[in-house]
Amino acid sequence: MLDDINKTMGYELVLALGSFLLAMFLTPIYTNFAYKHKLWKRQKTVDVTGKQLTVMNKLHKDKIKRHFPTMAGVIMLVTVPVVLLATNCLDRGQTWLPIAAFVGGGLIGFIDDVLNLFGKNAVAGLRAPVKFAMISALGLFLGWFFAVKLGWTAVMVPFVGPVQIGVIGMILLFAFAVVATGNAVNISDGLDGLAGGLSMLAYGSYGIIALLQEQWHLAGFCFIVLGALLSYIWFNVYPARFMMGDTGSFALGAGLGVVAMMTNSFLLLPVIGGLFVIEAGSSLIQIVSKKIFHKKLFISAPLHHHLQAKGWEESKVTMRFWVIGGVLAMLGVFLAMGGGIIGS
Repeated sequence: MLDDINKTMGYELVLALGSFLLAMFLTPIYTNFAYKHKLWKRQKTVDVTGKQLTVMNKLHKDKIKRHFPTMAGVIMLVTVPVVLLATNCLDRGQTWLPIAAFVGGGLIGFIDDVLNLFGKNAVAGLRAPVKFAMISALGLFLGWFFAVKLGWTAVMVPFVGPVQIGVIGMILLFAFAVVATGNAVNISDGLDGLAGGLSMLAYGSYGIIALLQEQWHLAGFCFIVLGALLSYIWFNVYPARFMMGDTGSFALGAGLGVVAMMTNSFLLLPVIGGLFVIEAGSSLIQIVSKKIFHKKLFISAPLHHHLQAKGWEESKVTMRFWVIGGVLAMLGVFLAMGGGIIGS
């Protein structure tokens, strides 16, 4: 097995390198187009409760003034499928679902970004209920394929073993993984390089888990995404040259949720993607607190904006989150190795 892993690891690194190089080639093309046509993201002025976003807009007033384009996620949306197809990594049991989630989530985000850029109404993009319905429909359809066509009906509980939840239970769990992770990555995409760096760590750790499970094609998908993210981070570290937009965040989030299900390690996702959970949780807590108790628990939500409001520099928040994300990613791999996920 070790010989197979060593040989395959070299191949996976080649996939990551190929994806990185293609993304690096495409980025200047997109950048020139985006700046030429002024694809500036319209800033939200109110939150989901209808209140003014005075704190966040004050924190990001420099970005609002200087303008930089959004929707750079289209680079990943092109790069990942092209490399996957060019290297013959398509496999019904391993990569059909992740690439469908990646492209499907990306297309939903793309529609949102286009409406943000060119829509005439006051809402900067798709309305939240519409976006939720679209990503839910995607998750349910992919969950049906996972449970009915691929025959997955049990969820692996680390250190316990497989627990049968049936076809309906698996479809709902799969849809939840897609919706929750897609939204969590989207919520985390608020600082230069933050969501990209955390996604890179999560995909890298799941790539290692898939490799240890001898799911070579699934590991290849993870490393292809990782290569594209390396290119994105190169241009997106503070001060960012562009934003991935919902095109990138929903593609990355939906794909990550599916990879967690395909490696039978969904219950490790709150560890490997722990900061995504904390970011989404802080936003949810803030919304509930404001609606029910009419007071804020955070100066601004999600958590990265709260830390900014407390005086942390943007780059400090991002890099410290990367460090925490790296520790959690390693912990997740160790738990997978010791908890029975490997070989499941």
